[in-house]
Amino acid sequence: MRHSTQSLLLLLIASVLLSACGQQQAGSAQADGQQPPPQAGFITVEEKPFTLVNELPGRTSPYQVAEVRPQVTGLIEERLFEEGETVEAGQALYRIDAKRYQATLASAQAELANARANRDKARLTANRYESLIGNGAISQQTLDEARTTLSAGNAQVAAAEAAVESARIDLDYTTIRAPIDGRIGRSSVTAGALVTANQTTALATIRQLDPIYVDLTQSYEELSRLRSAMASGKLETVGEGQASVSLAQQDGTAYPHEGTLQFSEFAVGEGTGSVTLRALVPNPDGALLPGMFVRARLPQAERDNAILVPQKGISREPSGQATALVITEDSTVEKRNVTTEKAVGNQWLISDGLKAGDRLIVDGLQKIRAGSPVTPVDMNDRATTAATDNTQG
Repeated sequence: MRHSTQSLLLLLIASVLLSACGQQQAGSAQADGQQPPPQAGFITVEEKPFTLVNELPGRTSPYQVAEVRPQVTGLIEERLFEEGETVEAGQALYRIDAKRYQATLASAQAELANARANRDKARLTANRYESLIGNGAISQQTLDEARTTLSAGNAQVAAAEAAVESARIDLDYTTIRAPIDGRIGRSSVTAGALVTANQTTALATIRQLDPIYVDLTQSYEELSRLRSAMASGKLETVGEGQASVSLAQQDGTAYPHEGTLQFSEFAVGEGTGSVTLRALVPNPDGALLPGMFVRARLPQAERDNAILVPQKGISREPSGQATALVITEDSTVEKRNVTTEKAVGNQWLISDGLKAGDRLIVDGLQKIRAGSPVTPVDMNDRATTAATDNTQG
């Protein structure tokens, strides 16, 4: 029993000594630099063409709006349309009691007939006097009076013709017609209502919705920076074929029809400090209604050598300065200050601090620091290998 206990004690002492030697050797190996540097996943920075697209808020407004008002006074006899339907220019919408205007037209026509009869009589008299003046049968004064009477008769006929035309126009106005194509809203009057000429209250409103306007707002500061970049040559203006506008509706779904930019305001809003842009968008299905909030993607400039990097490769210091970690040629970490110009999806558009060919660290950032050695791992190669393995699997 005693020999057995001694043997167990010797074995325990030996295991403790071996463990201590192993830890000493591991520590010595780590101290000698035999531990490999931590891995750092990187991507190679590339330059590529990029179109600067601004996403702007906006609201829709009708292409044309017409308020229907009466141009004569009278009682509404009949409404000739259904509220909410599409109407065409010239379509009859209301009918006003026309009896008084028919009587006025008949009276004017009678006055015209009387004026023409008087004029014809004056013409015959003047012609007869013209033939008699040569024989001395009448005086020159009598002839002059006959000519004056004829001139007055011509003027009375012209006035009577104008009165007939005016009465005919008023009679035509007793049928109120649509001035434009579009969708008509609710009616503010019913049959039997008394309306007056050029009243302030509209009988109905017609809105033309195909195409439809989208009014966008862009801050003047952003527009100014964009123009400065264009003036310095950092950006180029987009071509005419690229001045298209794509929309996203309130629920985030993409609108299927692209519009075109029409114009931009030349004044800055005093309350908002923004400039208004107007786009014209097809609306054949009537999906866009006036007053809707939409977001529009508007290409405004392009860059031939843009640098776009993943946002996870860019960090910010407490001061707000954007920084990036890159791998140098000797596989050490270098910290750089960069300038982020614009967020594009999950990427940053970089205008300064990085160049094509730089190895930007995007993975393993928590294990490394500036100046430390790393083991570079190309994330593009890793993604390609994973895709190949999945395909083979």
